[in-house]
Amino acid sequence: MKTARKGDRVSVHYIGTLDNGRIFDTRDEDCPLLITLGAQEIFPHLEQAIIGMRPGEVKNVILKAEQAYGLRVTDNFLRVARDLFPEQPPLKPGQKLNLQFKDGGTCAMRVVQVEPEQVLLDANHDLAGCDLTFALKLEAILSEHDAESQPL
Repeated sequence: MKTARKGDRVSVHYIGTLDNGRIFDTRDEDCPLLITLGAQEIFPHLEQAIIGMRPGEVKNVILKAEQAYGLRVTDNFLRVARDLFPEQPPLKPGQKLNLQFKDGGTCAMRVVQVEPEQVLLDANHDLAGCDLTFALKLEAILSEHDAESQPL
């Protein structure tokens, strides 16, 4: 039976959990993850774990925070004047905002704290600083990379 190689298009099912057992994401038969190995569509360490698997094979993979969304970075916290936000609807801790900057750029941020004069925002990914465990199953190799047909 063939094994998954770099360049192959594959279908993967997984359950992603945190250290406390909480499920943060799943992909099952109804909605498999379709990726091309080597195309940098997923975390590199997760991709490396899939390479060499056979269809139907299962494996648990643990990604340290540094191998996934990275560590929480204090530079990603921003204090903003409260009066830059409308009064209604009221801001709440945990709320996600998509801020637009003067240069036209945008950034997804989460409200951490709301005070009368300022708001503390966090631009870290929600899973930054978390180790992630993936219970993987390589469902199928959908198309195989043909090394002989590729230009050198």
